[in-house]
Amino acid sequence: MVEITIRKRPAEEELHAQRKFFRKTRRGRVIKVLRERYLRTDIGCGVAHCTLCSHLPAPDQQPALPRTGTPHAHFPAGHHLLPDTNAFLHQMDLFEHPDFAASVIVLQTVVEEVRHRSLPLWNRLKNLVRNGGEQGAEGAGGAWVFWNEFREETAVVREEGEGPNDLNDRAIRNAASWYNAHVASSFPARASVRAPTVVLLTDDAASLSLASKAQIPAMSVRAYVAGLPHAQDLGDVLAAYASTSRGEAEEGQGAGQSGRGRGGGRKALYDEYWPAGTVEAGVKSGRLFQGFFNPSQYNYLEGFVNSQALGRPILVIGRADLNRAVSGDIVAVELYPESQWKAPGDEVVDQEQTLANDDASGSEDEAAETERRVALRELRDARDTARRHPLERHPTGRVVGVVKRNWRAYVCHLDAASLASSARTAQAQQTVFATPVAANLPRIRLRTRQAPQLVGQKIVVSIDRWDVTSRYPEGHFVRALGKAESKEAEQESLLLEYEVPYRAFGRAILDCLPKEGEDWVVPPKEAGSVVWRDREDLRDTIICSIDPPGCQDIDDALHAFPLPNGNIQAGVHIADVSHFVLPENAMDSEAAARGTTVYLVDKRIDMLPSLLGTNLCSLRPFVERLAFSVIWELTPDAKIVNVRFTKSVIASKAAFTYKEAQTRKDDLKQKDPLTESIRLLNSLAQKLRAGRMAAGALNLASPEVRIQMESPESSDPIDVEQKELLETNSLVEEFMLLANISVAAKIQETFPQTAVLRRHMPPPASNFEMLQDVLMKRKSMSLDISSSGALAASLDKCVDSAEPSFNILVRIMATRCMRPAEYFCAGSVSRETFGHYGLASPIYTHFTSPIRRYADVLVHRQLAAAIDYTPLHASLHSRQHMERILNVVNRRHRMAQMASRASIEFYVALSLKGRAEREGGGVREKAFIIRAFRNGVAVFVSKLGLEGLVTFKREISFDPEVYSVKVPSPTGEQVALSVFDEVDVEISVEKDVNTQRGKVKMVLVHPIDSRSL
Repeated sequence: MVEITIRKRPAEEELHAQRKFFRKTRRGRVIKVLRERYLRTDIGCGVAHCTLCSHLPAPDQQPALPRTGTPHAHFPAGHHLLPDTNAFLHQMDLFEHPDFAASVIVLQTVVEEVRHRSLPLWNRLKNLVRNGGEQGAEGAGGAWVFWNEFREETAVVREEGEGPNDLNDRAIRNAASWYNAHVASSFPARASVRAPTVVLLTDDAASLSLASKAQIPAMSVRAYVAGLPHAQDLGDVLAAYASTSRGEAEEGQGAGQSGRGRGGGRKALYDEYWPAGTVEAGVKSGRLFQGFFNPSQYNYLEGFVNSQALGRPILVIGRADLNRAVSGDIVAVELYPESQWKAPGDEVVDQEQTLANDDASGSEDEAAETERRVALRELRDARDTARRHPLERHPTGRVVGVVKRNWRAYVCHLDAASLASSARTAQAQQTVFATPVAANLPRIRLRTRQAPQLVGQKIVVSIDRWDVTSRYPEGHFVRALGKAESKEAEQESLLLEYEVPYRAFGRAILDCLPKEGEDWVVPPKEAGSVVWRDREDLRDTIICSIDPPGCQDIDDALHAFPLPNGNIQAGVHIADVSHFVLPENAMDSEAAARGTTVYLVDKRIDMLPSLLGTNLCSLRPFVERLAFSVIWELTPDAKIVNVRFTKSVIASKAAFTYKEAQTRKDDLKQKDPLTESIRLLNSLAQKLRAGRMAAGALNLASPEVRIQMESPESSDPIDVEQKELLETNSLVEEFMLLANISVAAKIQETFPQTAVLRRHMPPPASNFEMLQDVLMKRKSMSLDISSSGALAASLDKCVDSAEPSFNILVRIMATRCMRPAEYFCAGSVSRETFGHYGLASPIYTHFTSPIRRYADVLVHRQLAAAIDYTPLHASLHSRQHMERILNVVNRRHRMAQMASRASIEFYVALSLKGRAEREGGGVREKAFIIRAFRNGVAVFVSKLGLEGLVTFKREISFDPEVYSVKVPSPTGEQVALSVFDEVDVEISVEKDVNTQRGKVKMVLVHPIDSRSL
């Protein structure tokens, strides 16, 4: 029998390590929280072969720091680096740089503070630690998390009157002091090798001073980098923020946001942001409105702030009122009096043309004057439009504070014109402009020594600050992606621009996969088998899958057959991903962070390792696979008699493409059970669809095209064609919808507080005002938006017999008026807001694609618990935890959609470029005008799913009342161009100024040639 000895510390040796703080609950109560820490002496330092720590129990993380540290000019014996919190918050690009090779000690105090200040940076810090310094030179570097708050010698207790920031700074200095003594003690006094130095890295002036007094080796970031190999390259990635004390850095809304005191005597271009406390009080009182800032896609001097408190977005016009807001920032807006509300301008204003003469080194007078003229004209037009056209009038305001910045790494290219002519080839540091790929972002001013080499390349740039005296934000160079327009650089830039995680799966994640790898099979059905416990054996059921061509991650399959009582059994079988992805292991955490699989034209960025996604979980034909099944008994009229949910084992009998399934269904000679099953499913699907439409479901549209490649192995596009929608597309869609609705009702009934659901809120009436007005004025058609059913009926009547594509165009425009659907936690919103407007369903979720959507994995776990198959993991009982996860999943889902669209646009441009070269000129296509401006029209080419802008340099007549422009023809007559008019356009591809990749350019060729304008 094992003997256990319990040792108790004498009372006189007790160390009080407590944390006491007050927390305010959601109901407004203030409670005191007291947390005790149990201090230990057996937490290792992380240095390999440390003689003082070798006897300690081995943790999960093996020592990662080399015994002699890493080289540095100031520390001949080697060193370990111990950064403070601000070093990671401001200089994460330095630590991630491939040339940065240092052994880094990451304190628990720092990790917690970074997590509190910035979740994205916290995730990057976790990856840095997880990779163990692999980005450094081979055999050097490393990263180690030291739990300083639980080690007896490094834990600190708050002193009387000490603030949290001062406490954390003291904890960091205390840990640095202990580390130096500890590492020195681990080397024998007469050893030939000297102990390395542990260096505190901080830009905090007060910390540097206190460290010096305590004889703790400490350096600022720039001084430290100057002594490293590759110092010149590493110096370029340092953030351009001022060294300051922590208190100053956190004043107001954070370092680099207010720009207070750094103008060098220049005149302020913007107002200072209001203090954070004033902003918070203003939002609570209703004086200020908070929301995400979205720049206009047509005019860089305009933007909108979505506010749920108002019926429509708040319009912000002019550089001063925009006040340094960047796309995605959460801002606070002060409204102007209603008499000063305006409408969006009617002119396309391009930043690149307006500010073409700006000087990156700081002289902005010439461009500023041009912009002032444009801004005054824009303001006048906005006021006039609002007066003549009240429907377009928006609440108007100005940005007075930034609640949360959305600054990130941006894909850019260097503006070659901003390089000093005398330094086109020199290595001297110079100030240049970096132009982001996204046209609605401001140019970024940065200093670099590599400017001549970076011209013509795609680069990554981070914003560091935006002073009130500067027209542009300041940033720093992170890394180069490669030559602009090369497919590799363009693909990576697209992934970075839409924040798609595309790193390879790490060892910890791959270790979560079955040890058998590709040889894993469903074990034989035996009594006591864990895999077969409570699973239904459906291997003999005739089941098939129907998917797009080339689909490898098959996550759904179906079956149907008649029952003796005249009813029909139908089933949807979904890959049992949750059997392999267990809660809160490394693979689950990575899947939660990725949120979704991202589909590009020639590449797929998987949410899960391919062993699961395309093999073990994929419901391949003739292979036994684990599934989660929803099985209904339906009447011949597709009414549900009952439904049951079960874990199962299936063996699919076929994997069809949509076209193959359609051909099989239509071939009347085929009478086999599999074909009859498809016909039965199709018959039920038609009745299910008819029922949904009768209930008010919307049949909306979005432009969907397919890129035709030269060959399956090639990534060279040769043509673009519209996707063909068959009956079998609708067949699969209807049964997936039915499964999602059935599962949603079950998990909401069982877990009313934490069920993962998906809703589509009804759109505000203001979203449709312009579309309603233009339909009435241009086509004498009305649009009833009182309910989804009324809208569906109205859309059905929007038909122009002369233009078969007109109805599809109206549906596309109606889709753009909708709110996006979102995942939510059932207990977080009222029951009345659960519904899905587009589907006319009172409740909905996503269950049918767990290979590619993390929300579906969560739903599988909840459903498994609801049918008592397995207990629900503790984390899924926490509403706050679920809300945090779903916020990430919602964002990833939106970004994945945008990345997919951008990928299609890129390949459409490549295809058109090749087609134009083959045909010896531009590509001519039919298009509809969808918007009219004072200096151009926006057109939509439905065949290609492309939207383009045709601008006119010459003066034209614009009538916003009837959404029309009149342009002079060569004969002198006026030709009217109005919204919904069909025109012919010639499409060519030229290098875009912003993206530096091929951009589609359109010109009118009928009824008038716009090249003459």
